[in-house]
Amino acid sequence: MAAGRGERMRPITDTLPKPLVPVAGKPLIGYHLERLARAGIKEVVINLSWLGERIKAALGDGRDYGLSIAYSEEGPVPLETGGGIFRALPLLGAGSFLVVNGDTWSDIDYGHLALEDGADGRIVLVRNPTHNTRGDFGLEGDVVVDREMDRLTYSGVGVYRPEFFAGCSPGKFPMLPLMKRAIAARVLRGELHRGEWCDVGTPERLASLDAEVRARHGAQ
Repeated sequence: MAAGRGERMRPITDTLPKPLVPVAGKPLIGYHLERLARAGIKEVVINLSWLGERIKAALGDGRDYGLSIAYSEEGPVPLETGGGIFRALPLLGAGSFLVVNGDTWSDIDYGHLALEDGADGRIVLVRNPTHNTRGDFGLEGDVVVDREMDRLTYSGVGVYRPEFFAGCSPGKFPMLPLMKRAIAARVLRGELHRGEWCDVGTPERLASLDAEVRARHGAQ
């Protein structure tokens, strides 16, 4: 997912799409693409809107990452997560597919995520960060539930079947109603990721992440 405007990251994102914002000298989206390749994933679809041509110019067909990249063009107005995925469905094939928000950073192992029978989606949850202390969803075993207490934060990473989007129409719409529908039908599974994760949503969080990654890897 790489179509958003990145309003909270302005003025950085006035001229640079958020997925290309550098972290320790590497575009944020580059970390995802490297992890996808290491997980054995070969085909990637990237949705585009704001400054999308810059993303295409930077990543090309994906061969530098050992991937084959296709692009889902949304036009000048991003379609939000639900609408963006729905528009990309013809490029994603008939089976389940992995979704990764391009404005996050994590060490989630994409290779082990899979859907079991009877589930239309499986999402990765994380402990609540300071900017989302209330959380999003509860977890009972591996079943995602909608409750008011003891909630976790959706990481922006999940595996879905095309059936998750049954009944949707083209256009701009959020993911949350679809997730609530799946929760009510008991077909949304989840797991808690206890490793590293950051929603790179503000210049301050970006600066903090950049410093941490540089310190860890000795980036110059």
